[in-house]
Amino acid sequence: MGLFDKIRGEFIDIIEWLDDSRNTLVWRFPRYQNEIKNGAKLIVRPGQVAIFVSEGKLADIFEAGTHELTTSNLPILSTLKGWKYGFNSPFKAEVYFVNKRPVLDLKWGTPNPVMLRDPEFGPIRVRAFGTYVLKAVDPRALLTEIVGTNAEVSTDEVTELIRAIIIEALSDMLGSSQIAALDFASNYRRLAGELREKVQERIDDEYGLELPQLMIVNISLPEEVEKALDVGTKMKVIGDLGRFQQYQMGEAMTTAAANPAGGGAAEGLGLGIGLAMANRMAPMGAPVTGVPATGAPAPAISLPTTMWHIAHQGQTLGPFSSQQMVDAIARSELKGDSMIWTAGMAAWQPAREVSQWAMYFQSPPPAPPAAPPPPPAS
Repeated sequence: MGLFDKIRGEFIDIIEWLDDSRNTLVWRFPRYQNEIKNGAKLIVRPGQVAIFVSEGKLADIFEAGTHELTTSNLPILSTLKGWKYGFNSPFKAEVYFVNKRPVLDLKWGTPNPVMLRDPEFGPIRVRAFGTYVLKAVDPRALLTEIVGTNAEVSTDEVTELIRAIIIEALSDMLGSSQIAALDFASNYRRLAGELREKVQERIDDEYGLELPQLMIVNISLPEEVEKALDVGTKMKVIGDLGRFQQYQMGEAMTTAAANPAGGGAAEGLGLGIGLAMANRMAPMGAPVTGVPATGAPAPAISLPTTMWHIAHQGQTLGPFSSQQMVDAIARSELKGDSMIWTAGMAAWQPAREVSQWAMYFQSPPPAPPAAPPPPPAS
Protein backbone atom coordinates (compact mmCIF):
# COMPACT_ATOMS: atom_id res chain seq x y z
CA MET A 1 0.00 0.00 0.00
CA GLY A 2 1.39 3.39 -0.97
CA LEU A 3 1.64 6.38 1.32
CA PHE A 4 -1.31 8.17 -0.22
CA ASP A 5 -3.48 5.03 -0.05
CA LYS A 6 -2.73 4.73 3.66
CA ILE A 7 -3.59 8.36 4.26
CA ARG A 8 -6.85 8.00 2.32
CA GLY A 9 -7.73 4.90 4.41
CA GLU A 10 -7.60 6.97 7.60
CA PHE A 11 -10.34 9.29 6.33
CA ILE A 12 -14.01 8.32 6.42
CA ASP A 13 -16.02 9.25 3.37
CA ILE A 14 -19.24 7.18 3.86
CA ILE A 15 -21.18 7.05 7.13
CA GLU A 16 -24.16 4.71 7.37
CA TRP A 17 -25.88 2.13 9.61
CA LEU A 18 -27.22 -1.12 8.21
CA ASP A 19 -29.51 -2.23 11.03
CA ASP A 20 -30.67 -5.84 10.87
CA SER A 21 -31.09 -6.53 14.61
CA ARG A 22 -34.57 -5.01 15.05
CA ASN A 23 -33.87 -4.52 18.76
CA THR A 24 -31.18 -1.80 18.79
CA LEU A 25 -32.30 1.69 19.72
CA VAL A 26 -29.01 3.59 19.43
CA TRP A 27 -25.78 2.73 17.55
CA ARG A 28 -22.55 4.75 17.39
CA PHE A 29 -20.62 4.79 14.14
CA PRO A 30 -17.22 3.15 14.83
CA ARG A 31 -14.92 6.03 13.93
CA TYR A 32 -12.10 5.08 16.32
CA GLN A 33 -9.11 7.30 15.43
CA ASN A 34 -10.25 8.01 11.88
CA GLU A 35 -11.38 11.46 10.86
CA ILE A 36 -14.40 12.32 8.79
CA LYS A 37 -13.48 13.63 5.38
CA ASN A 38 -14.75 17.02 4.26
CA GLY A 39 -17.62 16.37 1.85
CA ALA A 40 -18.16 12.83 3.14
CA LYS A 41 -21.49 11.18 2.38
CA LEU A 42 -23.95 10.51 5.24
CA ILE A 43 -26.66 7.95 4.48
CA VAL A 44 -29.65 7.91 6.88
CA ARG A 45 -32.19 5.24 6.05
CA PRO A 46 -35.95 5.43 6.71
CA GLY A 47 -36.72 5.01 10.40
CA GLN A 48 -33.30 6.36 11.43
CA VAL A 49 -31.94 9.66 12.71
CA ALA A 50 -28.24 10.60 12.76
CA ILE A 51 -26.89 12.92 15.49
CA PHE A 52 -23.42 14.47 15.55
CA VAL A 53 -21.74 14.87 18.96
CA SER A 54 -18.61 16.97 19.40
CA GLU A 55 -16.64 16.79 22.64
CA GLY A 56 -19.73 15.59 24.58
CA LYS A 57 -22.08 18.23 23.16
CA LEU A 58 -25.03 17.47 20.86
CA ALA A 59 -24.73 19.10 17.45
CA ASP A 60 -26.58 18.63 14.16
CA ILE A 61 -29.37 16.12 13.51
CA PHE A 62 -30.06 14.55 10.12
CA GLU A 63 -33.29 12.84 9.09
CA ALA A 64 -33.66 10.11 6.45
CA GLY A 65 -31.84 10.79 3.19
CA THR A 66 -28.34 11.16 1.70
CA HIS A 67 -26.38 14.17 2.93
CA GLU A 68 -23.01 15.70 1.98
CA LEU A 69 -21.16 16.89 5.07
CA THR A 70 -20.10 20.48 4.45
CA THR A 71 -20.16 23.70 6.41
CA SER A 72 -23.56 24.61 5.03
CA ASN A 73 -25.36 21.59 6.50
CA LEU A 74 -23.36 21.38 9.75
CA PRO A 75 -24.13 24.79 11.27
CA ILE A 76 -24.10 23.72 14.91
CA LEU A 77 -20.94 21.66 14.52
CA SER A 78 -19.30 24.54 12.62
CA THR A 79 -20.09 26.84 15.54
CA LEU A 80 -18.74 24.36 18.09
CA LYS A 81 -15.56 23.86 16.09
CA GLY A 82 -15.15 27.58 15.40
CA TRP A 83 -15.17 27.23 11.60
CA LYS A 84 -15.85 30.85 10.77
CA TYR A 85 -14.89 30.56 7.13
CA GLY A 86 -15.77 26.93 6.49
CA PHE A 87 -13.39 23.98 6.50
CA ASN A 88 -11.56 21.93 3.94
CA SER A 89 -9.66 19.51 6.19
CA PRO A 90 -10.99 16.33 7.86
CA PHE A 91 -12.63 16.70 11.27
CA LYS A 92 -13.39 14.53 14.30
CA ALA A 93 -16.93 13.99 15.61
CA GLU A 94 -19.03 11.14 16.96
CA VAL A 95 -22.05 10.07 14.96
CA TYR A 96 -24.96 8.28 16.66
CA PHE A 97 -27.78 6.62 14.76
CA VAL A 98 -31.14 6.40 16.58
CA ASN A 99 -33.74 3.85 15.53
CA LYS A 100 -37.17 5.55 15.42
CA ARG A 101 -39.09 2.50 14.25
CA PRO A 102 -41.43 0.93 16.84
CA VAL A 103 -39.98 -2.10 18.62
CA LEU A 104 -42.84 -4.60 18.83
CA ASP A 105 -43.93 -7.35 21.21
CA LEU A 106 -41.91 -6.37 24.27
CA LYS A 107 -42.93 -8.19 27.47
CA TRP A 108 -43.57 -6.86 30.95
CA GLY A 109 -44.61 -8.63 34.15
CA THR A 110 -44.60 -8.40 37.93
CA PRO A 111 -41.52 -10.18 39.35
CA ASN A 112 -43.20 -10.19 42.78
CA PRO A 113 -46.92 -10.17 43.69
CA VAL A 114 -48.59 -6.80 44.20
CA MET A 115 -50.40 -6.45 47.54
CA LEU A 116 -53.94 -5.07 47.30
CA ARG A 117 -56.91 -4.61 49.60
CA ASP A 118 -59.82 -6.17 47.74
CA PRO A 119 -63.36 -5.07 48.72
CA GLU A 120 -64.56 -8.70 48.62
CA PHE A 121 -61.59 -10.88 49.64
CA GLY A 122 -59.69 -8.45 51.83
CA PRO A 123 -55.87 -8.30 51.53
CA ILE A 124 -54.74 -10.31 48.49
CA ARG A 125 -51.70 -10.67 46.23
CA VAL A 126 -52.02 -10.42 42.44
CA ARG A 127 -49.63 -10.93 39.54
CA ALA A 128 -49.93 -9.29 36.13
CA PHE A 129 -48.20 -9.45 32.77
CA GLY A 130 -48.64 -8.06 29.28
CA THR A 131 -46.94 -6.58 26.22
CA TYR A 132 -46.03 -3.13 24.95
CA VAL A 133 -44.53 -1.30 21.96
CA LEU A 134 -41.59 1.07 22.41
CA LYS A 135 -40.53 3.91 20.14
CA ALA A 136 -37.87 6.67 20.31
CA VAL A 137 -39.43 10.08 19.66
CA ASP A 138 -36.84 12.51 21.05
CA PRO A 139 -33.32 11.42 20.05
CA ARG A 140 -31.70 14.28 21.99
CA ALA A 141 -33.31 13.25 25.31
CA LEU A 142 -32.54 9.58 24.65
CA LEU A 143 -28.85 10.32 24.05
CA THR A 144 -28.59 12.61 27.06
CA GLU A 145 -30.41 10.49 29.67
CA ILE A 146 -29.71 6.88 28.63
CA VAL A 147 -26.94 6.52 26.08
CA GLY A 148 -24.13 8.61 27.57
CA THR A 149 -20.85 7.28 26.20
CA ASN A 150 -22.10 3.82 25.29
CA ALA A 151 -21.30 2.67 21.79
CA GLU A 152 -24.61 0.81 21.50
CA VAL A 153 -27.88 0.67 23.43
CA SER A 154 -30.22 -2.28 22.90
CA THR A 155 -33.85 -2.55 23.87
CA ASP A 156 -32.89 -5.07 26.57
CA GLU A 157 -31.11 -2.33 28.49
CA VAL A 158 -34.04 0.06 28.16
CA THR A 159 -36.81 -2.48 28.84
CA GLU A 160 -35.49 -3.11 32.37
CA LEU A 161 -36.11 0.56 33.09
CA ILE A 162 -39.50 0.57 31.34
CA ARG A 163 -40.67 -2.56 33.21
CA ALA A 164 -39.79 -0.99 36.55
CA ILE A 165 -41.80 2.12 35.64
CA ILE A 166 -44.76 -0.01 34.50
CA ILE A 167 -44.83 -2.05 37.73
CA GLU A 168 -44.64 1.08 39.87
CA ALA A 169 -47.49 2.70 37.95
CA LEU A 170 -49.51 -0.53 38.01
CA SER A 171 -49.29 -0.83 41.81
CA ASP A 172 -50.49 2.73 42.30
CA MET A 173 -53.29 2.35 39.76
CA LEU A 174 -54.69 -0.94 41.10
CA GLY A 175 -54.50 0.29 44.68
CA SER A 176 -56.58 3.37 43.90
CA SER A 177 -58.98 1.83 41.37
CA GLN A 178 -61.08 -0.05 44.00
CA ILE A 179 -61.97 -2.62 41.34
CA ALA A 180 -62.84 -6.03 42.76
CA ALA A 181 -60.42 -8.79 41.79
CA LEU A 182 -63.21 -10.73 40.06
CA ASP A 183 -63.87 -7.70 37.83
CA PHE A 184 -60.29 -7.22 36.58
CA ALA A 185 -60.86 -9.26 33.42
CA SER A 186 -63.75 -7.06 32.27
CA ASN A 187 -61.63 -3.92 32.78
CA TYR A 188 -58.36 -4.93 31.08
CA ARG A 189 -58.80 -2.46 28.21
CA ARG A 190 -59.57 0.50 30.48
CA LEU A 191 -56.82 -0.38 32.96
CA ALA A 192 -54.29 -0.80 30.14
CA GLY A 193 -55.18 2.64 28.76
CA GLU A 194 -54.74 4.29 32.15
CA LEU A 195 -51.49 2.43 32.75
CA ARG A 196 -50.06 3.50 29.37
CA GLU A 197 -50.88 7.15 30.12
CA LYS A 198 -49.17 7.02 33.52
CA VAL A 199 -46.04 5.43 32.08
CA GLN A 200 -45.99 7.80 29.09
CA GLU A 201 -46.03 10.86 31.34
CA ARG A 202 -42.82 9.63 32.90
CA ILE A 203 -40.77 8.41 29.95
CA ASP A 204 -41.76 11.06 27.40
CA ASP A 205 -40.29 14.01 29.29
CA GLU A 206 -37.33 12.20 30.86
CA TYR A 207 -36.15 9.69 28.28
CA GLY A 208 -37.58 10.72 24.90
CA LEU A 209 -39.46 7.44 24.48
CA GLU A 210 -43.07 6.65 23.60
CA LEU A 211 -45.37 3.69 24.29
CA PRO A 212 -47.75 3.64 21.29
CA GLN A 213 -49.42 0.55 22.75
CA LEU A 214 -49.57 -1.27 26.09
CA MET A 215 -51.71 -4.31 26.80
CA ILE A 216 -52.64 -6.22 29.96
CA VAL A 217 -52.82 -9.92 29.09
CA ASN A 218 -53.69 -11.26 32.54
CA ILE A 219 -54.09 -10.31 36.19
CA SER A 220 -54.12 -13.47 38.28
CA LEU A 221 -54.89 -14.31 41.90
CA PRO A 222 -52.76 -16.63 44.06
CA GLU A 223 -53.22 -20.34 43.36
CA GLU A 224 -54.87 -21.08 46.71
CA VAL A 225 -57.46 -18.33 46.15
CA GLU A 226 -58.22 -19.63 42.65
CA LYS A 227 -58.74 -23.14 44.05
CA ALA A 228 -61.16 -21.80 46.68
CA LEU A 229 -63.08 -19.97 43.96
CA ASP A 230 -63.25 -23.17 41.89
CA VAL A 231 -64.71 -25.07 44.87
CA GLY A 232 -67.32 -22.36 45.41
CA THR A 233 -68.25 -22.46 41.73
CA LYS A 234 -68.66 -26.24 41.81
CA MET A 235 -70.94 -26.03 44.85
CA LYS A 236 -73.12 -23.45 43.12
CA VAL A 237 -73.36 -25.62 40.01
CA ILE A 238 -74.30 -28.68 42.09
CA GLY A 239 -76.96 -26.75 43.99
CA ASP A 240 -78.36 -28.89 46.86
CA LEU A 241 -75.19 -30.49 48.24
CA GLY A 242 -77.15 -32.85 50.52
CA ARG A 243 -79.14 -34.34 47.64
CA PHE A 244 -75.95 -34.67 45.59
CA GLN A 245 -74.28 -36.63 48.40
CA GLN A 246 -77.30 -38.92 48.69
CA TYR A 247 -77.17 -39.53 44.96
CA GLN A 248 -73.47 -40.41 45.14
CA MET A 249 -74.07 -42.78 48.06
CA GLY A 250 -76.92 -44.48 46.24
CA GLU A 251 -74.73 -45.00 43.18
CA ALA A 252 -71.98 -46.49 45.35
CA MET A 253 -74.45 -48.86 47.06
CA THR A 254 -75.76 -50.01 43.68
CA THR A 255 -72.21 -50.70 42.52
CA ALA A 256 -71.40 -52.65 45.69
CA ALA A 257 -74.60 -54.73 45.41
CA ALA A 258 -73.75 -55.60 41.81
CA ASN A 259 -70.40 -57.01 42.92
CA PRO A 260 -71.18 -59.78 45.45
CA ALA A 261 -67.73 -61.29 44.90
CA GLY A 262 -66.11 -58.28 46.52
CA GLY A 263 -65.78 -60.16 49.80
CA GLY A 264 -64.94 -58.40 53.01
CA ALA A 265 -63.94 -55.15 51.33
CA ALA A 266 -67.35 -54.86 49.69
CA GLU A 267 -69.08 -55.67 52.98
CA GLY A 268 -67.12 -52.94 54.72
CA LEU A 269 -68.06 -50.52 51.96
CA GLY A 270 -71.73 -51.42 52.33
CA LEU A 271 -71.60 -51.04 56.10
CA GLY A 272 -69.97 -47.62 55.91
CA ILE A 273 -72.30 -46.34 53.18
CA GLY A 274 -75.39 -47.72 54.89
CA LEU A 275 -74.53 -46.03 58.15
CA ALA A 276 -73.75 -42.78 56.36
CA MET A 277 -77.11 -42.94 54.57
CA ALA A 278 -78.85 -43.45 57.88
CA ASN A 279 -77.08 -40.42 59.24
CA ARG A 280 -78.27 -38.30 56.29
CA MET A 281 -81.88 -39.53 56.37
CA ALA A 282 -82.68 -39.73 60.09
CA PRO A 283 -81.96 -37.19 62.83
CA MET A 284 -79.86 -38.37 65.71
CA GLY A 285 -81.80 -39.31 68.84
CA ALA A 286 -85.20 -39.46 67.06
CA PRO A 287 -87.71 -42.12 68.18
CA VAL A 288 -87.11 -45.31 66.22
CA THR A 289 -88.59 -48.75 65.94
CA GLY A 290 -86.13 -51.52 66.80
CA VAL A 291 -86.14 -54.70 64.75
CA PRO A 292 -85.11 -57.62 66.97
CA ALA A 293 -83.94 -60.94 65.61
CA THR A 294 -87.38 -62.49 65.98
CA GLY A 295 -88.64 -60.39 63.12
CA ALA A 296 -91.44 -58.95 65.27
CA PRO A 297 -91.34 -55.14 65.41
CA ALA A 298 -90.39 -53.77 68.79
CA PRO A 299 -92.33 -50.93 70.33
CA ALA A 300 -91.22 -47.41 69.54
CA ILE A 301 -88.43 -46.37 71.85
CA SER A 302 -86.32 -43.28 72.29
CA LEU A 303 -82.68 -44.28 71.90
CA PRO A 304 -79.96 -42.47 73.82
CA THR A 305 -77.59 -40.26 71.88
CA THR A 306 -74.48 -42.32 72.78
CA MET A 307 -72.01 -42.52 69.90
CA TRP A 308 -70.72 -45.99 68.92
CA HIS A 309 -67.71 -47.31 67.04
CA ILE A 310 -67.54 -50.53 65.03
CA ALA A 311 -64.40 -52.63 64.36
CA HIS A 312 -64.26 -54.01 60.83
CA GLN A 313 -61.26 -55.76 59.25
CA GLY A 314 -58.74 -54.02 61.50
CA GLN A 315 -60.29 -50.58 61.00
CA THR A 316 -62.49 -48.44 63.20
CA LEU A 317 -65.71 -47.12 61.68
CA GLY A 318 -67.74 -44.36 63.24
CA PRO A 319 -68.78 -42.69 65.38
CA PHE A 320 -72.42 -43.70 64.75
CA SER A 321 -75.55 -42.74 66.59
CA SER A 322 -77.90 -45.30 68.16
CA GLN A 323 -80.33 -44.71 65.31
CA GLN A 324 -77.64 -45.62 62.80
CA MET A 325 -76.81 -48.79 64.75
CA VAL A 326 -80.46 -49.89 64.70
CA ASP A 327 -80.71 -49.28 60.99
CA ALA A 328 -77.54 -51.29 60.38
CA ILE A 329 -78.95 -54.22 62.42
CA ALA A 330 -82.16 -54.08 60.43
CA ARG A 331 -80.20 -54.33 57.19
CA SER A 332 -78.09 -57.21 58.62
CA GLU A 333 -74.98 -55.05 58.19
CA LEU A 334 -74.28 -55.14 61.95
CA LYS A 335 -74.31 -58.67 63.37
CA GLY A 336 -74.17 -60.11 66.87
CA ASP A 337 -70.49 -60.96 66.63
CA SER A 338 -69.54 -57.49 65.36
CA MET A 339 -67.17 -55.81 67.82
CA ILE A 340 -68.44 -52.45 69.11
CA TRP A 341 -67.29 -49.87 71.62
CA THR A 342 -68.50 -46.61 73.17
CA ALA A 343 -67.18 -44.26 75.80
CA GLY A 344 -67.29 -45.88 79.23
CA MET A 345 -66.63 -49.44 78.02
CA ALA A 346 -63.41 -51.06 79.21
CA ALA A 347 -62.84 -52.96 75.96
CA TRP A 348 -64.41 -53.90 72.65
CA GLN A 349 -67.27 -56.41 72.96
CA PRO A 350 -69.49 -58.34 70.56
CA ALA A 351 -72.72 -56.46 69.98
CA ARG A 352 -74.83 -59.33 71.39
CA GLU A 353 -73.00 -59.03 74.73
CA VAL A 354 -73.71 -55.33 75.18
CA SER A 355 -76.85 -54.92 77.25
CA GLN A 356 -78.29 -52.15 75.10
CA TRP A 357 -78.11 -54.32 71.97
CA ALA A 358 -78.53 -57.84 73.34
CA MET A 359 -82.28 -57.86 72.71
CA TYR A 360 -81.69 -57.38 68.98
CA PHE A 361 -79.70 -60.62 68.70
CA GLN A 362 -81.70 -62.99 70.93
CA SER A 363 -82.57 -66.36 69.42
CA PRO A 364 -86.19 -66.60 68.36
CA PRO A 365 -88.44 -68.67 70.71
CA PRO A 366 -89.31 -72.20 69.64
CA ALA A 367 -92.50 -72.82 67.73
CA PRO A 368 -95.59 -72.97 70.00
CA PRO A 369 -97.10 -76.41 70.66
CA ALA A 370 -99.76 -77.60 68.33
CA ALA A 371 -103.31 -76.84 69.35
CA PRO A 372 -105.19 -79.84 70.90
CA PRO A 373 -107.62 -81.49 68.57
CA PRO A 374 -111.24 -80.53 69.06
CA PRO A 375 -113.33 -82.92 71.20
CA PRO A 376 -115.36 -85.44 69.25
CA ALA A 377 -118.93 -84.53 68.56
CA SER A 378 -121.43 -86.18 70.91
